Order: sequence, then structure tokens, then C-alpha cells
Amino acid sequence: MEPPANPGDSPVELELTVHNVESALYQLYFDPVMERKNVAQKWLTEAQASAQAWQFCWALLGPDKLPEVQFFGASTLHTKISHHWSDLPSDQHDSLRMQLLSHILHFSLGPKMVLTRLCVALASMALNLIPQVWSQPVADMVRAFQPQKPDSEGAPEAPQDPQAHCLALLELLTVLPEEFHSGRLAQARRAQLKGALVGEWAVVCPLLRQLLQSQDSSNQVKEKVLRCLSSWVRLDVPLGESHELVQDCFSGLSNPELFDTAVETIVNAISQPDSQRYVDALVNLMPLVLGLHDQLKRAAQDGDMETSHGICRIAVAMGETHSRVLLEQVEHWQEYLALVNMILFCTGFPGHYPVSETSSSLTLTFWYTLQDDILSFEEDKQAVYLQVYRPVYFQLVDVLLHKSHYPSEEEYASWSSDDKEQFRIYRVDISDTLMYVYEMLGAELLSNLYDRLGRQLMDPQQSAVWQDTEALLFGFQSIAETIDVNYSDVIPGLIGLIPRINISNVMLADTVMYTIGSLAEWLADHPVMMGGIIPMVLQGLGKPELSVSSVSTLKRICRECRQDLAPYAQDILTMSQDVLVKEIHKSSQCMWLMQALGFLLSALPVEEILGRLHSLITPHVQRLDTLAQQEPDPTNKQSIIHILGMLSSLFTTLDINREADSSEGASSPRLTPTQSMQNPVVVVLQQVFTLIQNIFSKWLDDSDVVEAVCGVFEKSVRTLLHDFGPMVAQLSEMLGQIFCAFPQASALDLARQVVHIFAGEEHHIANIKSLIEVLTSATLTLFQQGPRDHPDIAESFMHLHAQILKRKPDMYLSDQLDVKRLFYCGILSLKFPETATVKAATLFFTELLPRCKDMPLLGEVLQEDGKLLTETLLQAVGGESPRSLSEHFSEVLLSLNRHCPALLSQWLKETLQVPGFPSAQVSTEQKDTFRQQLLREQTHKRRVKDIVKEFSLLCRGLQGCGYSDY
Repeated sequence: MEPPANPGDSPVELELTVHNVESALYQLYFDPVMERKNVAQKWLTEAQASAQAWQFCWALLGPDKLPEVQFFGASTLHTKISHHWSDLPSDQHDSLRMQLLSHILHFSLGPKMVLTRLCVALASMALNLIPQVWSQPVADMVRAFQPQKPDSEGAPEAPQDPQAHCLALLELLTVLPEEFHSGRLAQARRAQLKGALVGEWAVVCPLLRQLLQSQDSSNQVKEKVLRCLSSWVRLDVPLGESHELVQDCFSGLSNPELFDTAVETIVNAISQPDSQRYVDALVNLMPLVLGLHDQLKRAAQDGDMETSHGICRIAVAMGETHSRVLLEQVEHWQEYLALVNMILFCTGFPGHYPVSETSSSLTLTFWYTLQDDILSFEEDKQAVYLQVYRPVYFQLVDVLLHKSHYPSEEEYASWSSDDKEQFRIYRVDISDTLMYVYEMLGAELLSNLYDRLGRQLMDPQQSAVWQDTEALLFGFQSIAETIDVNYSDVIPGLIGLIPRINISNVMLADTVMYTIGSLAEWLADHPVMMGGIIPMVLQGLGKPELSVSSVSTLKRICRECRQDLAPYAQDILTMSQDVLVKEIHKSSQCMWLMQALGFLLSALPVEEILGRLHSLITPHVQRLDTLAQQEPDPTNKQSIIHILGMLSSLFTTLDINREADSSEGASSPRLTPTQSMQNPVVVVLQQVFTLIQNIFSKWLDDSDVVEAVCGVFEKSVRTLLHDFGPMVAQLSEMLGQIFCAFPQASALDLARQVVHIFAGEEHHIANIKSLIEVLTSATLTLFQQGPRDHPDIAESFMHLHAQILKRKPDMYLSDQLDVKRLFYCGILSLKFPETATVKAATLFFTELLPRCKDMPLLGEVLQEDGKLLTETLLQAVGGESPRSLSEHFSEVLLSLNRHCPALLSQWLKETLQVPGFPSAQVSTEQKDTFRQQLLREQTHKRRVKDIVKEFSLLCRGLQGCGYSDY
């Protein structure tokens, strides 16, 4: 490619000539400077859109040009035809068609990328002219590619190579449906075109059959035929007209060069939903699919994963897409049963997924489909099918359990982390399938699993194979996790068998833990059975490799069975304290464990809780005290956050009031803390309050630590509710101090929780009022300095004041609250780009506006600044904020219309009459229509949302682009 005269010059001002286009292409492809590449790219894009492109594109296709230049020429032709078709006079259509055909023939020998682009250009032209102007495009294309005598009139001059011409024709026929699918067409035009193209199938289909059956056709031609059929199948061409061609495709499965393409084509053809209408065609295809079984077995035996995968895809496509239709062909029931067994063979492919086979996962959804179809028949018919297929499903369970087997520990250790993750997901899919199959097989399935497990555990030789035991427990767990097994008569036996299992193997031990966890609800109804189970769980708790499974199982048991855990409480607390002090578990598991202990402590006698709570947390509080005295560093920080997180987790679930409520009606009801003593959590918080203040003093400027401290109190407030009362005064004072020193969102969020619960209690209101005044004053100062760097504080501040307006609006009567500045802060928050902040601001206004009538101070502020609020909302709707937020702005507009309609009408009129506001895209008439529609609607929230949404689309120039459907 010839370089430009001066490669450094920008092409922006260059004249649109062939030479300059080539120079820009050189710059795009070969210039090392990215900025110049981008300039060239922009100039070439503009060149393609220009009127001169219709002329220079042909020069770029000259035989002396480089392939990159020719490709740009062909792409330009496609761009012009697909996007600028109306620019071309209709009297030039025929000459353009002849030129395109001529060039396609010229490029039939390559380069392939240029040939394909020219074919796409002709396909795009055909779609513009079908059916009115070009009524038989396929027939004309086929005729144009027939071998021509050199001197015949009107024949395009081209090299005579029959195979190349044939491949070029097939390429053209292949891209024609593809271009239809990729083009943006109006619905009516798309339907018209699709009908016309489907009509052309009568010409295409015989041609493809002839080429596929011909002895003279090369593998290259046959592969192109298969791809062409795949392309046309997407148009939903009738299987009734093409099933013989699909049958011919099966011959390609014996040709290694054509195998993959043949599989893809057959799968596409028989997966076509419309093909269910052609029952005879499907029945005729069935023997061909079944005929692949021997080839499938050989491939599986030889470890030929590609062949077995391809045949598996064909079998599953036939069975899954047409399950119900084929089930209903009663006279062919044996053939369909044979297909089901073929798919069962695929499910049970030898080897471990995904290392030695990758196909069995393809079959799992088939079993859902078949089961759904069988169970959807009326009762009498269903009984017949169940008689045939229940045994198959029992076989399926055996196969799935076998496929879920772990490999040997040595082999598993050699797997990559990606393979292990894929295997984990595969087992989850198997678990879901087993759970689903239970609907068909019922209690008999659990009995079957139990009998096999019993035989294994009683037989010393069998129990040596840990994978067999693990797989059966995995089956139990899969079902018990989602199905109510409380009435199953095999669960007591299973619970009795579990302690006999040797959990020295990690994978088996993991599954034992998860199985116990899945039976936690059953254990709650049968507490007498816990004696053999709790020690196993505690044994697992001491092993780091069982961290996730043992901790999650203990948490489930403590949550479900807490009323009956008193005999085991000391053992659980001792073991838990031991593993926490030794730091056996990762941070997240420590949090789960503390939640479990919170459930456990909640159910103990009230007089015992405080003592046990102290012994549990004292080592951690002492560690926290030590850390608080040290100078801040990253290691200390993580340790502090970890310990505070454990306390938060514990206080999330330690709720003695809930236990008191659940004990009502019992023979000896518990005393509530208000009757006898303070809540143990409050006692602990009061004792560590000074320590927490010390942490604050050193870590005040670290948002993570502050958030962790606030988290302890927030979780406690949420759980204890009114029992937290004794802490309100201390907490309010501390929150005000830390926020003034270093404003952080977590302090505002905690204050919101306090307002939510205690704002209605007179003896707390003075403390809360002082806190709100301090927080508001500090935040207003922050807004005055520029809040843009603190979207989280703006969000939390808006939520806090929305909560105040909801729970205690008369706080706004305080002289210490500058309501006008608050209102303005809300307007500023509406302009933030962060979605969460904008949502919080809209919530603030929807709480504030209804109170403007009853509170004169708010009414005055609204009178003064309501126009600014309206203007801000319209700017946001008009394009300054994401479209997804328009419904939130619509709620504020609806609230304005409900509570001050006359003022809103005036503000809308004044703001919308400004030219170009809120967008230059909307006319004065459209703005008037919007205003009238909005003012008419004071009740229906959905209608207002639609009005605002439509106006937002108009403002953004998106009306009629399909966005209104989303």
C-alpha cells in the first residue's frame, strides 16, 4: 500500500479521492501512533457516508489494489446499500446489481473476506428490492452463476472456475438470511420479507440437495451446503419441505472433515420450534438419529470426545425439542424409548466431567422436559407412561450419583482450579436434577438411597470406597435441601447411620456436614436424635478444611433447634470459643459462627445468658482493648474490624425477646428483661462503651473502622428494638461528636435507625433531637463546602431526614433546623450522578411535600424554592440524569401536583416557556401537552410515570426508537 505524501498530516481536510482514501487506510492499518489511527478511522467513516462513496468504492475494488483496500471498498458498498439506499436513483438499480454480480464472480477465487463482503452487499440490495422490484432473487442469482460462454451477450466477464463459482453462489445464498436477521427492519417489513424469502426456499432446497448428493462435489462445497442450510433454517423454512435434505446431512457425520458442520446443521434443523408441526418428518428422522448409537458407543469407548459430543447434541436436540410430540406417537413408542436410553447413555458417559468428558451436562435439561411432559398428561395416560419411564428414571438416579463421584484424592489434586470449579457447578446441576426427579419417583427414591447406604456402611468391603458413600449422601442432601422430608420414614434410620461414617476424608466429611444441615428442620421436630449428630458437627468445627460446611451446618442447627440445645450448649460454646481463639476459621466463617452462637444463647434461661456471653466475648474484648492502645497500622485495622464484625454478628441473632414470645403458653414462661434485668447485650455494650470511644479517638478518620463500630450498634438496635433504650443517650452524644469531627455516612445510617425506633418515646426525644440538630448542622456545612465528593453522606442524610419526616415531623419546628438550607440540599442531591443518592433525595421530597400544608415553615420554603425544585426535576427528566431514574422524579412531580397543584401549574408554565428548556429536542406544543397531561393526573402513579417517561424520551430524541418498551 502506498504511503501518504506526509503521514503526519491529518486527513480531515483532504479531498475525497481514491488516492486519499488509500492514504487514510495506510494510516489506519500501519501508522504506529494511535491518535493518527483514530483520526484516519473517523475520516474514513465520514468518507463512507459521503455521496462520492458510490463512485470511489468501485475503484478501490480494482485487481491491482491490496486486499485491505478492496475490503474497504466492498464494506463501503455494503454501508451505502444498507444505510443510504434512498440516495441511489431507481434507474441505477439494475446496473448496480450487474456490477455486484460481476465483481462477486471476479472475486470468487478470493480474497475470501472481500468476496463475503460483496455477497453481503448484494444480499442487502436484494432485501431492499424484494418482493416488488426483485421478485425472484434466488433464481436470478443461480442463473447468473451458471457457466457462461465467453462471447454470450450480457454475461459478466469472469474467470471460468465452476467450483469457485459454486462456492461464491453458496456464500451469497448463506449471507442472504443472515443479512435479513442482522438488519434493522420495521415489523411489517420484516414479516413481508420473511414470507418472500421462505418462498425462495423452493429454489434453494433442490439446489442444496443436488450439490450434497453429487459425486463431483468436493468436501469444501458440501461444507458450504451445510452452512447454507443452517442459515436458511433460521428463517423457519418448513421441515416438511426440507426433511429429505436434513436426512442427506447425516451422511456428513461419517466424514471427519464435515462432521462438526453436519452436527451444527442437523441440530439447528431439528431444534427449530416450528418443526413440531411436521410429525411425519420427525418420525422419518428418528431411525437416522438412533442409527448413530453404535458410532456413539465406539467414540465413547475410544475417548473420542468430539464425536461423542456431536452425536449427543443431535440426540438431545431431537429428544428435548420434540419430547411431547414424540411421546404422543404411540405406535412409535419403542423408538422414542430407544432415543431416551441413548440420551441416558450420554448422561452416563465414562470418565469424570469435565476432565475426561464434557458432554453429559448437555443432557440434564432433557430429563426435566421429559418429566414435565409425562406429568402433564391426564391421569390415565400418565399412568401408562410412568409404567414405561419410572424404571428409566431410577436408572437415571444411579447414573447421576455415579457421575457425581469424586475422583481419587491424588487425581483430584492434579486438577486445575477451573476444572474443580466446573465439577462443583456440575454437581450442583446434578443436585437440582435429583431434586426434580423426586417429584416423579417420590418416597421410593429415598428408600432406595437409604437401603443402598445401609448396605454400604454395614459391609466393611463396600464402606472402604468413600466415593460411594459420599454420592448417596449427596443424593439425600440434594432432595432434603428443598423437599419437605419431615414425614419420610427413612430419615430416622439415616440419622442413625450418619455417626457410623468415617469422616477422615475431607470431601466425604463436607457432604456429611451439608447433609446434617439439610436435616436441621427434621432434627428440630425430633430433638432426641441430636445426641449422635452434635459431636460430629463439633468434630468438623475443629478442622480448617471443613470450615464452610461445619460452620454453616452448626448455624442451621442453632437456628432451627435452639429450643432443644440446652444439654449441648456448654459443648458448643466451649468448642466454638476454642476455634475462635485459635483462629482456625476465616473471617466470614467466624461471623457465621457468632450468628450461630447468638441463636444458641437466645434460647438459654435469661439468668444464664449474661455469664455465658461474658465468657464468650471476653478474650475478644481484651484483644480489642490491646489493639485500641496501639498505634494505627493496616494489620491492627483488619483485626479491629474482624472483632467488631464478630460482635455485630453475635448481636444480630441474640434476641431474647423473640424467644420469650415463642415461649408464650409454655408451663413456665421466661421473664422478659424489663421484668427482671437489663438485656444482656445492653449490659455488654455499656461495659465496652469506653473501649469503643477509645477506638474512635484513634481511628476517627478511617471510614472502614467507623463503619464497623457503627455496625455493632446498628445490629444491636435492629435486634433489640426498644430494649436498646438505655444506650440511646450515650450513643447519641458519641455519634454527634464523631460526626462533627469527621463526617461519615455510617453515623447517619445509625442515627436513622435510632430515629426509626425511638423517635416516638418522649424520654428519648430530647437526646435524639439534639443529635439530629448536630448531624444536620455538620452536614449542611459540608454541603456548603461542596458535597460532590461525598455522595454516600448525601444519600444517608436524605434517608435520615425522610425518616424524621415520617416518624417525627415536628422536629422540623425546631429553631435549630435550617429548613430552607435542607430543602436546597435535597435539590442538590437530585443532581448527583449516583442513582442511590438521587433515589434518597426523591424519597426525602415525597415525605416532605405532604407536610407543607400543616407546617407553615415548610409551606413558606416551598413557596420560595418550589420553582427551583420543579426546574431541577425537569432538567433531570430532560436528559441530565439517566432515563432509569425518571420514575423516581415522576413521584416527586405527582406529590407536588397532589399537594400544591396551583403552584406546580404556575412553575411548569414559567419553566417550560424558556426556549430549549429542558431540551432542544421538544417543541412548545409537546411541552404544553406534557404540562396538561401531568396536571390532569393527581391519583394514578403509573399513569404519571408513563407521562414523564414519554416526555423524557422526547427530550432525548428517543421517541419511536423502541425504548418506550423497556
